[in-house]
Amino acid sequence: MVVTNNESTQTAALDLLDNVIERAKKAGADAVDTVLFDSASLSVSYRLGERENVERSESNDLGLRVLIGQGQGLVSSSDTSARALDELVNRAVAMAKAATADPYCGLAPEDRLSVEIPNLDLLDADEPSSETLIAQAAEAENSARAVSGITNSEGAGADWSRTGIALATSHGFHGAYTTSRSSVSVAVIAGDGTDMERDWEYSSARHIADLEAPADVGRIAAERTVRRLNPRKVASAQVPIVFEPRVANSIVRHFSSAITGTSVARGTSFLRDEMGKPVFSSRIEIVDDPHRHRGLASKPFDGEGVATQRHVLVDDGELTTWLLDSSSARQLGLETTGHASRGTGSPPSPGTSNLYLAAGDVSPSELMADIEQGLYVTELIGFGVNPITGDYSRGTAGFWIENGELGYPVSELTIAGNLKEMFKALTPADDLEFRRGVDAPTLRVDGMTVAGT
Repeated sequence: MVVTNNESTQTAALDLLDNVIERAKKAGADAVDTVLFDSASLSVSYRLGERENVERSESNDLGLRVLIGQGQGLVSSSDTSARALDELVNRAVAMAKAATADPYCGLAPEDRLSVEIPNLDLLDADEPSSETLIAQAAEAENSARAVSGITNSEGAGADWSRTGIALATSHGFHGAYTTSRSSVSVAVIAGDGTDMERDWEYSSARHIADLEAPADVGRIAAERTVRRLNPRKVASAQVPIVFEPRVANSIVRHFSSAITGTSVARGTSFLRDEMGKPVFSSRIEIVDDPHRHRGLASKPFDGEGVATQRHVLVDDGELTTWLLDSSSARQLGLETTGHASRGTGSPPSPGTSNLYLAAGDVSPSELMADIEQGLYVTELIGFGVNPITGDYSRGTAGFWIENGELGYPVSELTIAGNLKEMFKALTPADDLEFRRGVDAPTLRVDGMTVAGT
């Protein structure tokens, strides 16, 4: 049995899961895995100098997967009474018996199961009071509203949550750990009438002590908002485009979606034939690191109990691996990479942990220095990406670059290209910060099209 943090609570959770597994095996299951999420959260909202809401919630959600032959049944319940568990098991067994055969379903290989679990310091033992959260939200909004040019507020919020995760399987895995998360955010408005602009800022961390100061969050949100006032239109052109870090991580997300085993196995990825080939420019490195200390997406084992480890997904521009759970690995004739994610109502599927594109060796200002005319993107709108072809088209707003400097704000633009070509034309700056779980520094992509007036 592997347990980290809150041992007595987690031992009780694992005992419950063992009980469910025994019930399922007695009911005819060949193999079983079951997961329990025990969550609590507290959130507050604050607007125009007044507290709006204080909400607290607690929940337990148990998910059960039963395998009989090549059929599987999945059910979930928030009721863990003996009678409810019997009903849960009976439903899962009946579903597995009636399910269409899936030759790739099954538990993870036993020899890949996690044995030694790293302590990643994911739990802040101190639960903040509602008064503490109200003070954080108030400080963030007051700071934002104090900036000249701010005319209204959409409000500020502060949140805290704790989630216990326990996973057990019929072939011997027992693991549990607990995470916490705190955040503070604010969105404000500048201008009047039809000439208003809105922007926001937030900070999120596993430990409340690691949050950025709420006053800084508010100030940054307000400054971002004010500088967007009086945007202009620009003519259509093919120019270099620079993505600020807040939106640059979307490029990394598109990449990760394209290398999930399910997409590759189904032939629905534009990178399906690119394994072992250069898909980015040289010196580009993309890493998935589930063991980052206090990382927002860290996890000591994956959703099937497989040991997690750091993976360099792109090394010197070359694609080195797919993101695989056990099912997609079997489809592709490969081994799981420990990337299974798991909820309670669906089978495991591949996903990332702390994913980032490594920093380059030039500053953002140096990255833009030779751009005579270009676009600095601060906001992306809509989702116009074709996962099969890689064609990319997004609404956007930001600032026009003139002679290497940020100039006037622009809006109502569309940028377009193809992700395969964009990856090859990508250059990173040196300003990487780990703030979102999926992170990237400022990114420059040459050769894209801006559709304007």
